[in-house]
Amino acid sequence: MDYQNEADRSAHEDAAFSRISRTVSMKLVGTLLAAVYVCGSGFYAYQLNTRVAQAEQSQKTMLDAIENRNSAIANQVETTESNLKQSTAALRRSQRQIAARSNALRKQVNETAKELEESQRLLASMSNDLGGVKTDLSGARSDISSTRSDLEATKKRLDSTIGDLGLQSGLIAHTRDDLELLKHRGDRNYYEFTLAKSKHPTPVGTVSLQLKKVNARKGSFTMNVIADDHVIEKKDRNVAEPLQFYTGRDHMLYEVVVFTANKKSVSGYLATPKNAPQPGAIRDREQSGE
Repeated sequence: MDYQNEADRSAHEDAAFSRISRTVSMKLVGTLLAAVYVCGSGFYAYQLNTRVAQAEQSQKTMLDAIENRNSAIANQVETTESNLKQSTAALRRSQRQIAARSNALRKQVNETAKELEESQRLLASMSNDLGGVKTDLSGARSDISSTRSDLEATKKRLDSTIGDLGLQSGLIAHTRDDLELLKHRGDRNYYEFTLAKSKHPTPVGTVSLQLKKVNARKGSFTMNVIADDHVIEKKDRNVAEPLQFYTGRDHMLYEVVVFTANKKSVSGYLATPKNAPQPGAIRDREQSGE
């Protein structure tokens, strides 16, 4: 009997131990499964975050590239617009200069035509007055023809141009003969000069000129203009180029034109407005203390 009770108790203990073992095993398996699930979820979340970060970086790189390209295109457009504005401004300046020269030439042609008409009227008057005096009439016709030839020659030799200050100049003489023609027109005052290279200025009209250097082969020179106690340097200028400057109380425009350049000297003239002060008048004013 005691043996039977002992066997039953042992069987109950084995069954209880078996139930406890199964319970522990199931809990252990559940714990392992939970751990695997947590690890898998963490790994998946890590991969997902990595992919999201890579996508964001790729998108940022693409946006930066697009922004840089747009900036380069904007800079190119701005440069193109600036170049176009500069070209348009240069074209307008050229058009204004051409229009100014055309007006001056048209005025000169009109003046020449008036002189020719006056000569023709003079010829008609002489014909009516002299009647049949063929010799005098022939001489008059010869004079008219000569006058016409002189006027045509004057138009060919004298021209108008733009000075170094960008202002429209009057008629320009290229030789002493041309200068004589300008003097006879009486439009301006003219003072002829020949300057040698010197350390001291030479009075010409109401100003002084000093030749600094000259290149006869290139027809260029450098000259100082002394006016109103100011020195104006005209550097690397060319023959037949009007050198313009303002002087006097009334701020009048003067011009210096050189028509010959030798090895050590230049020759040309100073042109001043008709109402500009004369050298003698200035000396008298300085002596009187005005």
